[in-house]
Amino acid sequence: MRILLAEDERDLNRIIVRKLTSDGYSVDACYDGEEAMDILSYTDYDAVILDVMMPKADGFTVLRSLRGAGKSTPVLMLTARDSIDDRVKGLDSGANDYLVKPFSFEELSARLRAMTRTSFGRTSNILRVADLTLDCASHTVKRAGKEILLSSKEYALLEYLMNNAGMVLSREKIENHIWNFDYEGGTNVVDVYVSYLRKKIDSDRDVKLLHTVRGKGYVLREEKEA
Repeated sequence: MRILLAEDERDLNRIIVRKLTSDGYSVDACYDGEEAMDILSYTDYDAVILDVMMPKADGFTVLRSLRGAGKSTPVLMLTARDSIDDRVKGLDSGANDYLVKPFSFEELSARLRAMTRTSFGRTSNILRVADLTLDCASHTVKRAGKEILLSSKEYALLEYLMNNAGMVLSREKIENHIWNFDYEGGTNVVDVYVSYLRKKIDSDRDVKLLHTVRGKGYVLREEKEA
């Protein structure tokens, strides 16, 4: 999943980016509210993490701007002040959750999973398509009970496909969702990673799950070959 982090404490910003990246997320980061609003005006994310106290525009202002634009992206607010008034203000402005500094990164990850689970209409951390399962908490992928080892990008791609199972996803949509602004790879990166993933989940199996829809993109669904 792709996440925007707006946090003006640069050391904490870098640490959070490193942690989320190691968890398989694609992360864009900024350090003030104005930049966050600018990025959110032209890029869609699966979740946004907003520090409350930021220069140029605080987290509440960014949140109101996001909701004013009609976007329902899940938002987690970070604050150093554990006051009821702040939490009420954030939640009433449209935040989905609150986390008080200092916090554990395990809790941050768990809250992100909970928010995105709700946004995708799921009640479990387990994604399932036919006999393929993905555990969002442990990052374990299995097919017919046998574990499949994936790279972080392969995992991110599979999670996105499984969250949108049955939907045809264009190459552009996949690329914009899985890779952040810093990516400088080739133009066929999506095709390359789909090929990697297909070999790992569909190789030597009668029932194929990852399909190419000519001229449109890719879809994950159960479909027996003729």
